[in-house]
Amino acid sequence: MQTVTVSPKFQVVIPKVVREVLGLRPGQKMQIVEYSGRIELIPERDIRELRGFLKGMDTQFQREEDRI
Repeated sequence: MQTVTVSPKFQVVIPKVVREVLGLRPGQKMQIVEYSGRIELIPERDIRELRGFLKGMDTQFQREEDRI
């Protein structure tokens, strides 16, 4: 876990290791959510980046009768 400091302008710097792992780019938009006393940042992705992310997902499961 890494620690960041909130600046007087309420800004934080995302550590380089995290930026690289998530593939964040300068100017990229992020969604921010307060959840159970913590802050979560969710990178917005271009819809083209999501192509194929469900590939290999198992679609064979038992459906409820009213969902067929």
